[in-house]
Formats: sequence, structure tokens, C-alpha cells
Amino acid sequence: MAARGRRLAAITAIAALTAAVFVLPARAETDAKAVIATYSDIALAKYEDSLVTAKKLDEAVSALIAKPSVETLEAARTAWKAARIPYQQTEVYRFGNAIVDDWEGRVNAWPLDEGLIDYVDAGYGTESDENTLYTANVIANKSIEINGQKVDASELTPEFLSGTLQEAGGIEANVATGYHAIEFLLWGQDLNGTGPGAGNRPHTDYDTANCTGGNCDRRAQYLASASKLLVSDLEEMVANWGPEGAARKALADGDEKAGLSAILTGMGSLSYGEMAGQRMKLGLLLHDPEEEHDCFSDNTHISHLYDAIGIRNAYLGSYTRIDGSVVAGASLSELVKAVDPVVDTELKGKFDATVAAMEVIAQRAENGEAYDQLIGEGNVEGNAAVQAGIDALVDQTKSIERAVAALKLDNIAFEGSDSLDAPDTVFK
Repeated sequence: MAARGRRLAAITAIAALTAAVFVLPARAETDAKAVIATYSDIALAKYEDSLVTAKKLDEAVSALIAKPSVETLEAARTAWKAARIPYQQTEVYRFGNAIVDDWEGRVNAWPLDEGLIDYVDAGYGTESDENTLYTANVIANKSIEINGQKVDASELTPEFLSGTLQEAGGIEANVATGYHAIEFLLWGQDLNGTGPGAGNRPHTDYDTANCTGGNCDRRAQYLASASKLLVSDLEEMVANWGPEGAARKALADGDEKAGLSAILTGMGSLSYGEMAGQRMKLGLLLHDPEEEHDCFSDNTHISHLYDAIGIRNAYLGSYTRIDGSVVAGASLSELVKAVDPVVDTELKGKFDATVAAMEVIAQRAENGEAYDQLIGEGNVEGNAAVQAGIDALVDQTKSIERAVAALKLDNIAFEGSDSLDAPDTVFK
């Protein structure tokens, strides 16, 4: 997550907000705490749903390891995709809540240098000037070298993955845990470039009796450990948003203005710097499938769609859970409407337009044209569909800024992106 430094700077700016008297009408002032409470309730529900689906993924991973087959591998992949839907809707909580942003790299860091974990195709290369562990292949090697020191990698335990291998050597691309490490272990590399097809790891990579790829027992141990870590990490975040959780209390006990700033910072930073910039415009500028968020599984269209939905439901104060029930309450929309109904109407329309643009991308993917194909050089229609999503995100960010102004919230810094703000530098 190369932009994490900028995110931390933005979070610091929010933390520096001084307690200020609301200048909103009495009704809006009264409702601010309720809006923050709804925001926290929805966070809890989203992380609970993420935990439920992660546990189902863990069960599917255990079944794959116990009896590797085409069917059990496909079931694990299906469970991984299902787990992405509630989790992506939580990303709007990252940028305004330091406790979430500090934790996020353990569960959703990308892109990753997959050669750290397992075997890779020859086209991946053998070394990187930026990462000495570029092809360490810890699954094949029971001893690796980190910062010039030999490290025992004989047991690929959850503790080893999280405590030693994750961001080893201080390099962010050494992603050893989370959804994308699991994704790589289930799909393998996508070697199709911007052509059709996702990763195609065989189930026999886990079959110790008919092993392909070598080290099937260690690959299974790594996958099991990564899956269990995902569950435990999500349990931690569920607790953080519970009734006495640190994340909830930081908002509930803090200044109302800072709480609303946290909500809007999450919405604006995810919209602009992270999604429109880092996750979409960069890949489109470079026509590079390696800049695709879910690059092994070709599931990026779903991740983008549910990020956009997550931003919208943070504003509307409503979330539909995986069981179909709805968590809803006092909303930021109501606060904005109380002071400037034109901005509220405008912003709701912009959110709907963004979701609609992401649905177009998702529909193309479901019809057989994956996201990495859409950003391919020469795909005029596909490029235009992605650009429409980027434009919608940028446009809605402008309206989020208008909502910030309407609520008279100061010192809010949204995350930027070179791909949007200085695109020429991307090619240097």
C-alpha cells in the first residue's frame, strides 16, 4: 500500500482537530452523536459479516487440504469471493479511523510480490532491486534470509507469517497474510496478461500423494495458517467496534465534529486517492493487469462495486447484511439535508451514479470480459467503461467536499494519487 504514508498524514490532520462548537442548527447538533452511533453500529455489522464469511472460507480451506479435488478447490474459491463482499464494504472505515488503517495491511494489503510465498512463472523474473525476498519462495525453503540474517522458516505457523514474514525487511510488497495471500494460494498467478482467464492453480498443488508444484504439505500449512489468521484478525476488529471496543469509544467519547470528519474522510479518501487513483487510474494509464486489485482471481469488478456501495451506505446510514436484515439509523445524509438539501440531493445522486458505473463494469465482467481485459491497451470500449467509473468517483468526491463545507468541518485532508494529480510521473 504505497499510499499509506499519505493516509497517515491525513489521519494526523484529523486527530489535530480542536474541539469546536457546532454551527449547525439545533436539530443537526442533537443528531450528530446518533449519526456517529449508526456509523459504529454498521461497522460492527460489516465486520461481523466479514468474520462469518471468513470462517466459512476457513472451513472450505480445511476441506480442500483434507481432500484436494477440483470440487473442493472450487468451493474454496467460491467462499473467498463471498468473503470479499462484506469486507470491501468496510473499507470506507479505513482512512478516518487510525485503528482500522493501522490494522488493514494485515488483511487486505496489495499488490504483493508473490514470489515471496510460492513458486512463480519464469516471466516473473528472479530478482528485484527493491526487494531481496522477491523470489524467496518460503514454501520451498525452510530457511530464508531477511536483512542479511538467516531465519528459520521450517514451520509456517500463523505466528511466523504475521510476526516474521509479513512486510519482511520493512518492504510493503512482502505481503504474507490476508485476503490476497490466500487468493494467490487458491488461484496462483494469472499468466494471461490482458487476455481472458484468471489464475489456474491445480488442486494437485495440495495433493501430497500426487503433488504438483512441489512442497504440497508446506503449501497446505501456509494456506491453513493464512486462513486462520484472517479469522483472528477479523475477530479483533469485531471487538474494536463492539459496545466497549476501542474504535467505537474513540468516536463516541470524542468531539462530534471530529467524528463526522472521520466519516467524511473515509468516504473522500476511498473515493479519490484509493479507488479512482491507486486502484483504477494507475492500472488504466499503464494498461497493466498487475495493478488490478484482485489480480489472481479476476474478482476486481466485485471488489470495486462493493467499495462504492460501502461509501454510499456510510452516507445513508444503512447496510444490508448477508442474511438480508438491515442495520440503519440516523445518517450523515440527514445532517447535510438539514443545512443544505441541495447538496444532499446532489450527493445521493452522485453515489447512485458511481454505483451504476461500477455495475456496468461488473456486468461486462460477468459477461466474460474481466477487469484486466477492460484496462488492456487498445480496448477502447473497456477503457471507457473503467474511465467512467473513475470519473464518477472523482465527481462524487467534489460533492463530498461540498458536504464538508456545508457542515463547516475544517482541516479534512483526502488522500491524493499521482495517477490523478500528476499522471506524467507515473511513467518515470
